[in-house]
Amino acid sequence: AMGTVVDAPAVVTEKEVVAENMLGDKKVTVVFVLGGPGSGKGTQCSNIVEHFGFTHLSAGDLLRAEIKSGSENGTMIENMIKEGKIVPSEVTIKLLQQAMIKNENDKFLIDGFPRNEENRAAFENVTKISPAFVLFFNCSEEEMERRLLGRNEVSFFTYVLMFGLCILIKTTLFLFPTICIILQGRVDDNIETIRKRFKVFVESSLPVIEYYDAKDKVKKIDAAKPIPEVFEDVKAIFAPYAKAT
Repeated sequence: AMGTVVDAPAVVTEKEVVAENMLGDKKVTVVFVLGGPGSGKGTQCSNIVEHFGFTHLSAGDLLRAEIKSGSENGTMIENMIKEGKIVPSEVTIKLLQQAMIKNENDKFLIDGFPRNEENRAAFENVTKISPAFVLFFNCSEEEMERRLLGRNEVSFFTYVLMFGLCILIKTTLFLFPTICIILQGRVDDNIETIRKRFKVFVESSLPVIEYYDAKDKVKKIDAAKPIPEVFEDVKAIFAPYAKAT
C-alpha cells in the first residue's frame, strides 16, 4: 500500500488506533470531500454544515487566508505560487491541523484535499488522523462541462445589452460583430480550461478514491442528479451525525 504503513503485530496496531484521530485532547471526526469542478460539492458542504453541525475547511481558502495575513508562512506560500511551484503537502496539512485545533467543533469536512496520493499519505502520517469516510461526488465530464459553462455562459441578455450600447455610441456595424467574436472566444477558452481541470482531477484524485475504496471508506454520490435529490442521498449518509435537537 504505497509504503505508508509497515506491517506490525496486531497488538501494536490496536494501540495505534486508540491514539488515532486525536488532536490535542479532543477526538475528531474528519470527512474528506472530493469531486471534480462543477460536481456541486460546495453547495452540499453548506447543507452538511447547516444540518449536521460540521465545520467546513477548504484547503484553498486556508492557503489564501494565510497569504492575506502577511505572515512569514503566508509570504513563503505566495512566493511559491508565483514561481509556479507546488505548495508542499506539509504546509497545507499544518494549516488544516491548526484550524481544527482552534475550532471548538470536533466534526470537520475537509474540502479539496487530499488532491493526490502523496497528500493523502502525508496527511495521515503527520496528523495521525484517518477519515471516517470519503464523500465522493461522482459526475461525468459532460455534466460538469454543462454546469460550469452554465455559470460562465454569455447570456442572450449580454448580447442585447452590447447591441444597445453599440447603437448608443453609433458604432453598431463595426463593433457588434467584434464583440460577438470576443464573447464566443471566451466560451471556447472556458471549455478548454474545464476539460484540463477535469483531466487533472481524474488523474490525481482517483488513486486517493481507490485507496479508500479498498478500505470500504468511500461513499459515492451520483452528483448528476438535481441538487435536492443529491442532498437526500447526502442526508442518508450523514444521518448518524445528526445534531442533537
